[in-house]
Amino acid sequence: MIRTLFQAPSTPGEVAADGIRVLGAISIIVAAVGWGPAAALSLAFAVIAMFSPRVLGLAPAFDILFGVATLAATWSSVTDLYLTARWWDIPMHFLTNGIWAALAYVVLVRLGVLADAATLPRPLLSTAVTVTALGLSIAVFWEVFEWFGHTFIDSEIFVGYRDSIGDMVVGGFGSLLAGLGLRLLLGRVEVAEPQASPEVAG
Repeated sequence: MIRTLFQAPSTPGEVAADGIRVLGAISIIVAAVGWGPAAALSLAFAVIAMFSPRVLGLAPAFDILFGVATLAATWSSVTDLYLTARWWDIPMHFLTNGIWAALAYVVLVRLGVLADAATLPRPLLSTAVTVTALGLSIAVFWEVFEWFGHTFIDSEIFVGYRDSIGDMVVGGFGSLLAGLGLRLLLGRVEVAEPQASPEVAG
């Protein structure tokens, strides 16, 4: 699984996904020069996260969407776009919450913490319910993180009851959509790693 990180891209989709990661790496330098060390650190964490789909061997479509969503959300925070254009918060929560919930689902299945919904009687419903639950959990964690940042780091970080509830609702819908479309996003790649067939004794 780890070896995919070092393999050269073999399809246009993989090339595009790696191109987005290169753009993210360049963004670290741009953020450091234009916005300072804290911004560069945020971009660095984002770029590290952007390697997750490649390490997991996920489909290029998912890889590209994850990279674009993560990079866009991080740059929006660095440039204070969430403050200057409050409406931008809604599509970002919808997109990032869904794609991160989908990734969390894949990771937990790979680790054996969750059962692959493909093995259950109602795979589509099972995937949708699980990814939505994960997405709502991520949304709650994010709102707690925003509260912590507003309270202890920077009072300019916008928080509020209506904002927090709205973000969680939007993130929940994004996660539901991601759960319903997960198999489509993953293409031919299975959520769980294929198991080796047992050898038949001669």
